[in-house]
Amino acid sequence: MVRSSIKYALDWQTIAYYLILVIMGWLSIYAASFDFDHPGILDFSQRSGKQFIWIISAFGLAGIILLIDSRIYNYFSYLIYGLTLLLLVVTIFIAPNIKGSRSWIVLGPINFQPAELAKMATSLALAKFMSAYNYKIKTWKDLIPLLFIIGIPLVLILLQKETGSALVFLSFFLVFYREGMKGIVLLLGIFAIVLFILVIRFSIVPIQGDKGTLGIILAMGLILLVQFVYSFFIKKNKKEALFFLAGIVTVSFISYLFNLWIDVNYNAVAFFTVIASCIYWSIIEIIHRHKQYFFLAIVSLCAALFSASSDYLFENVLEPHQKVRIKVLLNMESDPLGAGYNINQAKIAIGSGGFTGKGFLNGTQTKLQYVPEQDTDFIFCTVGEEGGFLGSVFVLIIYWLFLMRLITIAERQREIFNRIYGYCVVSIFFFHLIVNIGMVLGIMPIIGIPLPFFSYGGSSLWGFTILLFILLRLDASRIEHLR
Repeated sequence: MVRSSIKYALDWQTIAYYLILVIMGWLSIYAASFDFDHPGILDFSQRSGKQFIWIISAFGLAGIILLIDSRIYNYFSYLIYGLTLLLLVVTIFIAPNIKGSRSWIVLGPINFQPAELAKMATSLALAKFMSAYNYKIKTWKDLIPLLFIIGIPLVLILLQKETGSALVFLSFFLVFYREGMKGIVLLLGIFAIVLFILVIRFSIVPIQGDKGTLGIILAMGLILLVQFVYSFFIKKNKKEALFFLAGIVTVSFISYLFNLWIDVNYNAVAFFTVIASCIYWSIIEIIHRHKQYFFLAIVSLCAALFSASSDYLFENVLEPHQKVRIKVLLNMESDPLGAGYNINQAKIAIGSGGFTGKGFLNGTQTKLQYVPEQDTDFIFCTVGEEGGFLGSVFVLIIYWLFLMRLITIAERQREIFNRIYGYCVVSIFFFHLIVNIGMVLGIMPIIGIPLPFFSYGGSSLWGFTILLFILLRLDASRIEHLR
């Protein structure tokens, strides 16, 4: 009995997208790092030549992965995960300080970032755990072990001061949603982000002199608005909702009158109103047995506490350069020659490309080195400047087709392990794509993550190749047969 040839089982359409992206990425790296004294694309002293070596080695690595029995990835998922965690721990102590991060292992001329492998290892571990018999995400308790699986490598990578790579692990929540996690969890995450932005962005705006800050008032007002909408429109308890609204208006009016004669801190009033609202909904729950008002009260109280601590977290937990980047993004301060320099130059480069672009190797912003990290994190600037709007859209269409194909592959899997791993791969690629391009366009903070298959670097290329070709090997096993 001989196993049928794997070449008939492979999804060649996905491989074609992979090759197109890798080749376009290589040409973009060549354009971004072009040197008139070393014009050859295969000049191994230049980044385009070095990337070519990484590309060839990635192809070889992909071939090796396809030759390995697909069952190996399931059987040894936890072992791969454990060894990767050990490598992350070792990296903290042996990695040199490179641009403030201790995340690179230096082996002679080769620098390698274990965090790229951690994405693959965590995907395998999640797929292994979630494919267990009858495992479903039905309650909050079911999420706890999953949070540990993604939380351990996330914390270790944060200890390496590699915030961008750590944030990628949040993309796994999209997988949890696909596998049964209620949408309320994602909504709560978005709600927390909005509260954080409101508090940070408007904390510098005082109310009536120095009687409060607009940030806290807006955050508490949003919490109260959510309570009203939940009761009035979702639970249809209009009487309780209107009493609640009347109480908020009364407290606001009284606090305003008091401030005409004595100083009353509006922040304290806002916190008091939210706490009082939590007590109100708890009483409604006890008296009328309206379900889920306890949940509303707990979420509101946690949101208020989070809002109160957001300013402290921002000032004392984030690194100085991270704080400046967020402030620039939120227009809290202007720093065109500092933290805002990268974003401004990126916008200029992309905007200068116009509709059709300046043409291959004709980008002035990139040739004159105006855009920092232009062949790594900001590689999309080269696409925008030399390819223009049309070239940028073409690249995005290829990425979209690539992601849609990965979703198709994930959905058609017969094994739960394969399907979950497939969605992990989709989520990681999606997160990298959205955040990197959003960062270049200035609508997201600069967190330093590569654009898949485009950004210069062997670690990221290897990491993405391993992620993808393990999925392709698992998919091929779906139709392999013995004869």
